[in-house]
Parts: sequence; C-alpha cells; structure tokens
Amino acid sequence: MKQSNLLFMSAAMMLASCGGTKEAGQNGALIERSDIKIEGQRMTPEALWAMGRIGSVAVSPDEKQIAYSVAYYSVPDNKSNNELFVMNADGSNNKQITRDNWQESQPAWIKDSKKIAFLCNESGSSQVWEMNPDGTERKQLTQYDGDIEGFAFSPDGKKLLFIAQVKTVQSTADKHPDLPKATGIIVTDLMYKHWDEWVTTAPHPFVAEFDGNGISNVKDILEGLPYESPMKPFGGIEQLAWSPASDKVAFTCRMKTGLAYAISTDSDIYEYDVQKGGFVNLCKQDAKASDGQTEMAGYDTNPQYSPDGKYIAWQSMERDGYEADLNRLCVMDRATGEKRFVSQGFQSNVDAFLWNKDSRSIFFLGVWQGRTQIYNTGLEDDKHIYQLTNGMYDYASMALCGNSMIAKRHSMSMGDEIFSIGQLDSKPFPVCMFGTDTYNNADSNTPVEEIYPVTQLTFENKQIYDQLEMGKVEGRWMKTTDGKQMLTWIIYPPHFDPNKKYPTLLFCEGGPQSPVSQFWSYRWNFQIMAANDYIIVAPNRRGLPGFGVEWNEAISGDYGGQCMKDYFTAIDEMAKEPFVDKDRLGCVGASFGGFSVYWLAGHHDKRFKAFIAHDGIFNMEMQYLETEEKWFANWDMGGAYWEKNNATAQRTFANSPHLFVDKWDTPILCIHGEKDFRILANQAMAAFDAAVMRGVPAELLIYPDENHWVLQPQNGILWQRTFFEWLDKWLKPAKQ
Repeated sequence: MKQSNLLFMSAAMMLASCGGTKEAGQNGALIERSDIKIEGQRMTPEALWAMGRIGSVAVSPDEKQIAYSVAYYSVPDNKSNNELFVMNADGSNNKQITRDNWQESQPAWIKDSKKIAFLCNESGSSQVWEMNPDGTERKQLTQYDGDIEGFAFSPDGKKLLFIAQVKTVQSTADKHPDLPKATGIIVTDLMYKHWDEWVTTAPHPFVAEFDGNGISNVKDILEGLPYESPMKPFGGIEQLAWSPASDKVAFTCRMKTGLAYAISTDSDIYEYDVQKGGFVNLCKQDAKASDGQTEMAGYDTNPQYSPDGKYIAWQSMERDGYEADLNRLCVMDRATGEKRFVSQGFQSNVDAFLWNKDSRSIFFLGVWQGRTQIYNTGLEDDKHIYQLTNGMYDYASMALCGNSMIAKRHSMSMGDEIFSIGQLDSKPFPVCMFGTDTYNNADSNTPVEEIYPVTQLTFENKQIYDQLEMGKVEGRWMKTTDGKQMLTWIIYPPHFDPNKKYPTLLFCEGGPQSPVSQFWSYRWNFQIMAANDYIIVAPNRRGLPGFGVEWNEAISGDYGGQCMKDYFTAIDEMAKEPFVDKDRLGCVGASFGGFSVYWLAGHHDKRFKAFIAHDGIFNMEMQYLETEEKWFANWDMGGAYWEKNNATAQRTFANSPHLFVDKWDTPILCIHGEKDFRILANQAMAAFDAAVMRGVPAELLIYPDENHWVLQPQNGILWQRTFFEWLDKWLKPAKQ
C-alpha cells in the first residue's frame, strides 16, 4: 500500500501487464500505435488506452543514438504488445525497429554500439536477444531454462548478469506426490503471499560468461539461499550493478524469510566477487557512517559504481520497518570503506540517481513542492543541492548523452515522452532555492529552463493530444487548521466557464506517503475527470514527501488526525469559489485514499454527495492481521490492536472507518481486486455490506483477476465507465 514511488512503480506494473507471451491481436493483427479518432476534444477511457506508453530508454555508448520501448494495448483483444524504437540523439530519424508478435523490451546497447540487446519471448520464454540498430539480423543469445526478467552486460562485454526465478518453497505436490491435483497450500510461516502472488519462488541474480554468441558457466550468486535479489515485487535490474572493471557485482538483498522478512525493511548492498565467488555486506562493514549519522537499518537499494571505480553509491533509509523513511544518497569510498550521505541538503527523497561522467558529482531525481525535478550534488561540496530543471512537470529516468541529459518527462496533462536537457557543461549549476520559481545562478536570477534548454525528442501520442482539449492545472497554497501552508492542485474542465457552477471532486492520495506531484495515470487520470466536467481538488495533505521531513512523517500513527483536517481545508476552501457547486461535491481515492474515503464517509458532516473507494482499508483491526508486509502495519498503525497500553496503536484503531458506519449517509461505490494481498478484497465487501444494511445507496465492483491496480484493458475501461456513471448519478441530477 505504501511505497515511496508508488505511482512510478504502478506505471511499470501497467507496462508489464497482460500476461507473459505476447499474442497477436484479432485475426493475427499486430497491436501497435492506434489511429483512434476522438470526437468533442474530450478525453475518454478509449483514448487513454489507445496511448502508447514509453518504457525503457537506453543511450548508445558512442552517444549517437537512443533506443527505447513502447507498450501498446488492444481493448478488444484485452492484450498488450511491446515494440522497440531507435532515434538519433537529437530526436531525428526516429524508426520503429520491431514489428512482430513477440514482446520486446529493455533495450541495451552492446558491442561498441553496433548491436542492441533486448528481452524477447519469441522462443516461448523470455530470453536475451540481439539485433542491429535497424532491426535486422536478430539472434537469440541465451537459452536459459526459464524466463529472464532483466539483464546487464559487463563493461568489458565478456559476462552477462541476469535475473531469473528459483524455487524456494516446497509445493504440496512435492510433499504428497500421490496428490498431484490437490489445490491446498500448506503454510508454515509468514510471507506466504505478497502483493498479488502466493510466494513459491524468489528472483536470483546469475552471472555467466559471454563469448559474443551465447552464455556458459552460469552461476547463481545466491545459490542455495531462499532470499530475493532483486526484491519483490518491484525490484529489477536497477538493484544490481557491474563494477567498471567487470570483476564485481553489487546487489540488493534482504537476507530474511518468513516472520523476520514480514516485520523488517532492512535490506543491504552486497558485493560479489566474480572470480573468487562469495560476497560481503557493504552496509554492515561499519556500524555508523563516517559523518556520525546513524546506521543504515532500513532499505538500502539500487547500487551504482562511479565511472572511475573509486566509489559506490546507493539509496539508503535509516530506520528498520519504516518503508517511507527519508531516502538518502549514500556514497562509499571503496578503498577506505568510508561512507557519507551526500544529499543531506535536500529534505526530501532521492528517488533515483546517476553518476556524472567525472565521478565528482551525482544527478538525482527528487520531489519538492509537488514536482519531481533533476538535481545535482557534489562529493566535495555536498552541503549544496543544484537544480537543473523546473516547471510543472515530473521527470523520470536519466541518462547522459554528450553534454546533455536524456530523461522522460510527464505532467498531469501529458504522459511520458523523452526529452533532452542540454548544455550541462556550459554553465555552473544554479543553486536551488526551494519555494521559488527562480534559482540563483551566481549573481543573476535566471530561470533554470533558460540556462539548460529542454527539447522534446519523442511525440509518441501527438496524434491523440492534437485531438484533445486539456483542462487547466494550477497550484494553490492554502492555510491549514494548524497554520501551515499546503499546496493543492486544481484541475479545471476544458472550456472552463467561471460563470457556471461545476460539481467538484476531492482526490485522496494513496501511499499514504506518495507525492501528489505532476503525475500522469492511466486510471486515476485528472484530465479524464476534468473532461467529464468535474473540477478536481488534489491536496498535498500531511504525510507526503516534498515539503520537508516533518510534513512527511506527520501521518504515521495519526491516520484520522491532521491529514483528514487537511482534506477538509482543501475542499472547504474550494467550495467558497462561485464556480464550485458546494451542493455537488464528491470524494474519491484508492489505497490510503480508499481508507480516507471510508473514514470521511463517517465524518464529513454532509459535505459530500458521493464517495468512491478503491482498494481501501475499512476495518483496521482486520487489516493489521491480513496484510502481508507487517512492517507497514507496525509502523503506520503504531503497533497491534491488542497492545492496550500503546496509546498510538489505540488511537489508530479507534479511528477505524468501520466504527463510524452509523454515521454513513452518503452513496458509496466500493472497488477492489481479489488478487490484492496488500489490502484484501473483503475490506470492500464489508464496506459495501455495511452500507446496504444501513440503507445507504451502494455499489460494489469486484475484479476476481486484478490486484492493487487494474491492469487489463477491458477491466480498465469498465473501471472508468463505472466510476463516471456513479459520479454522474449523484452529482449530476439532470442526467438521472
């Protein structure tokens, strides 16, 4: 439920959805870029699902070309398809180099930029292939017995690091071979389920020799061990790294299973010796960092070696059991073992990072005041943070290309496209001045975008955007009940008329500590809500990153407290506007946002006329026992409900939404997936049953085959149609 980068990760899940082996569309037709025609300039569910979704981006070592993947979806076939593209570094000569009926993804340049390696399941399982940059001379490089889920070639090109699942749990059939059709699962410890699967395997990193044509001498780095690397459910090849000398592999691992795994976030960075075998724990070599800061007892993930090989960096959290702790950037001197945190001047999370070519500074992505931008920090001067980008956008992924940065960028009005941020070596980085739109560069006040020109390189969905009228997005600062300033995004309908009155929706964010930044979603999409003539109010309430550590941590153990008052502040302030119809207010949200909807339903004092809760917590006592990642429940709820002397825990459970059903008086739609093991579907079923038994108008949308998201195209269309039918029924009486 709570992940620091939940929106980015859910987008990745979307790209990976719709099954393993790719199949052709209807009558064998290829699923590719849509030629959809849109009427009325309004966003529709069909338009959202017609959009291509840019995935992995790879710059060639000679920095002349860029390869990237795009996922396409077919609603009639309920399937997806990944294709690969190549363009020049300036965006010219963009060509689709695959066009067939097999999933192609994760492009990587090899053999001195002469070949592109990629994952493909043409042979029946996901394997590593190669081809020329024009798509010719395709050749399978691996024939591993199982699916390869991610890969990285060593810098010298002589070895391959790849990820594959290994069996870690004995099945019922293993124990009782005479009962091969028995479906019962015997459970003896915790973590028997995780997110959306019954846990029977773990991903392991493998190292193999590569002779240019195939692999040999395959070694499982974690052979015989039941641990995960990368970590489920979201970890990929970014959690592993080659050293520049190709002699070491750094990997992320939480060496725990069962109950120990369920209550701990303490993962570490290990270094494997390719020639000698064996590995060491880099995080636990010293009890404390060299600058006196506390030990790294929480998540340590995503190692990267510096280009000169002198350092290794990774993202590090301080406290065990707190998965939304401040994500810091740790740098270790490989010769001395000295560790220090170089992002301490940035009071928000380091969401991703990239070494500069000179190994003297590091670029990173971080959210501040509702926007994810690109920053830089030096190894010698780590007290200052420098900002490279600005504007009402979120940046995602980074790669250096000459004197430019190649990155993906999206906003509330546009999905991911690839951009170039140029001339990084022409001027000094501007000093970041948080809270302003102008950044001090020496003795001038020059906007960042004028220092570093930004150029859009791809236009994947231009043919769709050209047919749409997007609603205006603006940020408003509102004074909260405790005198703080809160940023709230307001999204207006297309062709907004201030002389009219509009039904208005309060959006409740999930996570709970996921930012309400300039995100683009293919389900919780603000522009499609606006296109249906709703004003959207999306507050960065208490408990979100990007406004300082204190603001982010204020939600833990206080689910029914200040964060809920912040919601009331946002909707009450907007209800004062003459164009907002205060008699037609709705409230919607998923995950913690779903909990928020259930809680607000019992406390809103007749503010709202309709509610929609997706994958939300209804009964917190049951959630404490049902969820699989116990560290989340222990930290956020403050402990177990049976700890009668634990004031924080008792306050938490006293605020469980199910205790206030007697005050429910407003129509509510409950949505849930039965493969959601973070928050079980019985939470929505119980909420629906309670509403019906109370005489409150209610509806339930259950997906037997979806998890904490809705990943299949037809289910996605059904979600949107049900969502707006419910809102229109109660907030647009004229349409009844």
